[in-house]
Amino acid sequence: MAEVDPGSTAHTLLVATTRKRDDRPGTLFNGERATPLDFARVVVSVPEKHTEGQVEWASSPPGNSKTDFVVRQAGYLDGERAFVATLNAQLAAKPKGKRNVFLFIHGYNTMFAEGLYRFAQVVHDSRAPGVPVLFTWASRGQLTQYVYDNNSATAARDDLERTIRLIFASNAEQVNIMAHSMGNWVTVEALRQIRISGGLSEKSKLGRLVLAAPDIDTDVFKSQMRRFGKPEKPFFIVLSKDDKALGASNFIAGGSSRLGAATDTEELAALGAIVVDMTEVKGLDASNHGKFAQLAAVAPRLTAVLEGGVTTSHAAAHGEDIANGSLEAIVKLPITIIGAPFKLLAGR
Repeated sequence: MAEVDPGSTAHTLLVATTRKRDDRPGTLFNGERATPLDFARVVVSVPEKHTEGQVEWASSPPGNSKTDFVVRQAGYLDGERAFVATLNAQLAAKPKGKRNVFLFIHGYNTMFAEGLYRFAQVVHDSRAPGVPVLFTWASRGQLTQYVYDNNSATAARDDLERTIRLIFASNAEQVNIMAHSMGNWVTVEALRQIRISGGLSEKSKLGRLVLAAPDIDTDVFKSQMRRFGKPEKPFFIVLSKDDKALGASNFIAGGSSRLGAATDTEELAALGAIVVDMTEVKGLDASNHGKFAQLAAVAPRLTAVLEGGVTTSHAAAHGEDIANGSLEAIVKLPITIIGAPFKLLAGR
């Protein structure tokens, strides 16, 4: 483990995974599949001079907590009971009304450390108040392993369903879920299974559902939504029409459009989504596939505006609107923090 810099910030993440344990020092889990569902607790340190939207990777292990994301503590948890007990202890440390869970499901081409650090970055930048829980499925973290990853995500559906049920049965007051890329496939499938099997006994605990750059066939998603019906609470689809990774996925899928690069945003809004179109945002990665991580920096202010209700069908960037407090004003924030506007679209 790395030495602790007093200026860094620690975040305790709980982990549920279908990955195989790895005995190599500092690795915890690799990219191979394993059963049963496994658990861990990891404390990640974010450096004081962290740049929003980015992960500061160490040039060599264990890293320097003054300049890099590093792991302060890590250990396995012994099964479901230990996971739930640890989760409830984390929740009990928060005041009533703030005992929330933030569940994140990563995407394709993601090794364990990559998913862990990306989630820590999103938690840190968004100042998310909930207990962070990472569900990490067995991705090999290689561009050439798309089929393996897709099958791993599919195989993880039952385990993600189980994880969601464990979290909802905990002492959490609200559960917010975010999935990225191929992680959306396993997430929507798990939620579909829950719906088919009779739902959740504590479904009122469901807060925000964010589908970021979803690598899902658009027609498949529409069929899934027909099973769900229009949700009681709007969910979010974060998309970018210049997402090159989804362009490659579209090619592999024989030209079938991917939800995260959809052009018919009006139709998505009609399904019950609030569409966050980040096409005009300059991405920090060459593929434009990780823009959701940049959205985290404005999440607290965006959330405050959205909680007031989306009352217009379109919201676009107009700097002068910042003064009147309208929904359009929130788009001023990415101009300052990210460098470009995004658009919001909500169904009527």
